[in-house]
Amino acid sequence: MAEILKHAVPRAEVAASLAQVRETVTGVIADIRERGDAAVREYSEKFDNWSPDSFRLSDEEVEKIVASVPEQVIADIRFVQDQVRAFARHQLDSLREFEVETLPGVRLGQKHIPVQAAGAYIPGGRYPLTASAHMTVVTAKVAGVPRVVACTPPIRGEIPAATVAAAHLAGADEIWLLGGVQAVAAMSVGTDSMRPVNLIAGPGNAYVAEAKRQLFGEIGIDLFAGPTEILVLADEDADPFVCAVDLLSQAEHGPDSPAVLITTSREVAERTIAEVERLLPGMPTRDFAGPAWRDHGQVHVVDTLDEMYALADDFAFEHVEVLTAEPRLALEKMTQYGALFLGEGTCVSFGDKVIGTNHVLPTRGAARYTGGLWVGKYLKTVTYQEVTDTASQALLGRLCGRASRVELFEGHARSGDVRAAKAEGDDLPWNGA
Repeated sequence: MAEILKHAVPRAEVAASLAQVRETVTGVIADIRERGDAAVREYSEKFDNWSPDSFRLSDEEVEKIVASVPEQVIADIRFVQDQVRAFARHQLDSLREFEVETLPGVRLGQKHIPVQAAGAYIPGGRYPLTASAHMTVVTAKVAGVPRVVACTPPIRGEIPAATVAAAHLAGADEIWLLGGVQAVAAMSVGTDSMRPVNLIAGPGNAYVAEAKRQLFGEIGIDLFAGPTEILVLADEDADPFVCAVDLLSQAEHGPDSPAVLITTSREVAERTIAEVERLLPGMPTRDFAGPAWRDHGQVHVVDTLDEMYALADDFAFEHVEVLTAEPRLALEKMTQYGALFLGEGTCVSFGDKVIGTNHVLPTRGAARYTGGLWVGKYLKTVTYQEVTDTASQALLGRLCGRASRVELFEGHARSGDVRAAKAEGDDLPWNGA
């Protein structure tokens, strides 16, 4: 039987906050649809105190900004992008196009076509999230997207040089210093200065996530995303200090980021809570991590590993870190998660920053039906068909006629009838001849 040692705030409070976000986003999108660049500029001034002559960086500006970034930072960006690129290429290699002959002269095929324009939203605001450039831009380019538009906000009125460098080195075709709902809306509906894209990918705050949700259908999106989530699974041998450090590593993303521990050991649970309380006051990011832990942190104690994995699947969290004696058992036991991090040597922060797998992952239970961003998200898997054998054409034409008339689709039936008549001279009594 599960015991909860620490509860999160009631869901009703979270729902009320989301309703307010939804209303604000709806108004901003409608305004940008109507007034375009003028509205984008007003919102950028209002939310980011940023109103340059052009939100898009010129090639010369990009080169100057990249040159200002320390060499070690550039080297680290290149290394991490190499990891992301290599993994994305392995993903691409796992996809294959094919053509098969299912009947004489009947060829059916599948091919993958990249979307022609993708938007990469790279969060900023308070912290420069350079890693999101790797995840969105590099992966899109591996997929073959010809035009990638990268948008990132200024940070306290300053250009985030490392983020610009990351977007440039990743292969972005356009880099815009623009954030928030105004960036997502501009990329989606287009303005006088920005051509719209076909798909937008990348994490963001609640307003960015809601803007993507509202615009989905008009454009494609990677997935519905909310605040960063971490779920740590621990047995009696887990180190409570490591549990606490890793819970706080994700709580610092924002004051609404859930951080949850499920353990088979009450001692590990209690010591982890104590370690979190000890570490929090000294964290430079405690103004985010503190409220996140206070309002959205949870600690559950269960009797068995099977209960732990079952409860973990109920959460369907973005990041699941497995600190148990046999961490790979989670690969067999679990089915609902964004990404697994197996064993004490593998932290969620590796996935966020350096290891090469994509960190744009499902949140708010979306792991029940989708995985995270991957190279295939930028590809449209399409089919084609060709019939060149007259006997097969007649066979399919007659079958189409019968099947369509069962459904009372006479127009469909006649298309089939014509193929049979062309192939083998079948009568067309409905033709009036």
